[in-house]
Amino acid sequence: MHHSTLMSMNNLAEVLSHQGKYDEAEVMYQQALAVMEMVLGKEHPETLSSVSSLANMLNHQSKHEEAKKIHQQVLNDKRRVLGKEHPSILRSMNNLGGVLGYQGKDEAEEMHRQAISVMEGVLGKSTFRDIKDQE
Repeated sequence: MHHSTLMSMNNLAEVLSHQGKYDEAEVMYQQALAVMEMVLGKEHPETLSSVSSLANMLNHQSKHEEAKKIHQQVLNDKRRVLGKEHPSILRSMNNLGGVLGYQGKDEAEEMHRQAISVMEGVLGKSTFRDIKDQE
């Protein structure tokens, strides 16, 4: 299957999710992921991004524990594949922190603090200070 077709399937799943058509969206995500894993591999960044999208949808459905497990796995995979300071890691940390927040877990705060720490390490602390000073 062509890469563009895979991305279109994933985009359709995302639209269905935003429309609240969760059952249809989940089927489309699963179909797209099955093919992505075969074509691109389980650890390809686009495959991992699609897995995160599925987990976000599950979180919106209040399936927080399932979403948490998926986001944690994606974060672990991205750290191993992309390195600890890749921008995609920060997105995964925030996704996981969001799920933990919905669950009322104290770890949510720590996850978001870690994401900020990594971002400050990559962009520099002055970036955050400059933005705060402009407000």
